[in-house]
Amino acid sequence: MKSKMNWYDLQLFLAVVRGSGLAGAAAQSGVSPATLSRRMASIERSLGKRLFVRGRRGYGVTPAGQALFERAAAMELAASDIEQWQKGATQARRVRISAGTWTAQLLADNLGRFWSPEEAWVPELITQAAKVDIARREADIGIRNRRPDAPWLAGRLIATNDYAVYCATKPRIPNPPKEPAWIGIAGDSVLTPTARWMAEGHGLETLTTVNDPRLALSLVRQGLGRMVLPCFVGDAAEDLTRVGEAIPELRSEEWLVMHQDERHYPPVRSAIDALAKFLRHKDQGPAPSTPEKP
Repeated sequence: MKSKMNWYDLQLFLAVVRGSGLAGAAAQSGVSPATLSRRMASIERSLGKRLFVRGRRGYGVTPAGQALFERAAAMELAASDIEQWQKGATQARRVRISAGTWTAQLLADNLGRFWSPEEAWVPELITQAAKVDIARREADIGIRNRRPDAPWLAGRLIATNDYAVYCATKPRIPNPPKEPAWIGIAGDSVLTPTARWMAEGHGLETLTTVNDPRLALSLVRQGLGRMVLPCFVGDAAEDLTRVGEAIPELRSEEWLVMHQDERHYPPVRSAIDALAKFLRHKDQGPAPSTPEKP
């Protein structure tokens, strides 16, 4: 007879999946890797299903493991709702928003245009070049450059973004180069289309590299070189000058991506609507007050 599963084991299971293995889960949960290994084996025996593919790079999730993850994550969300209800729902729900460097910076710099302290949610911004896994609840909302293709994800097309080359209007360093070279992006950020475009088309003209595009922008502002920026960043900066027209091959769509189930949760839905309204009008000053249609 199969034994009943308990919620604590499911919480540990969620930690192992999110941590991609025992080490990450141990750091998150405070439970030793040996104990986590025994617990995961116990869950598999209880269900009679293989949940993980164990390898050198960590724990991969089988289809059965993904199915359990979806259900356990839903239970986790319901448990959080009950806890908030028990406390009188006095604390606003944190909504994790994953975006690229420039969009995350835009959101942080314009917080008051899409959020106020009276809201039932609080933005929690995550920025990194690699995708954050929304299916695993690493984020509630992702701002992406393409339509989601996983069946458990929903998407809303909100805008298109153009990119162009920019250099300093008035260089700050003495004797700046007459023909600015390029400031390249190295490390994880080279995964982005703009970083690849610069590396592939202007790698030999690169004067220096940085691992964060914000550092590259600081060097450009000094007059050391040029770089590609989203037009909503470059055109808004008085100390930058656009060099040429927008680059056609870098034009991209802007999508809000969220989990199919969680998008209907009121705080998340409010965040989705507020972000969509702001990002559609990010180049036009404050967003209009017309409510979003569901």
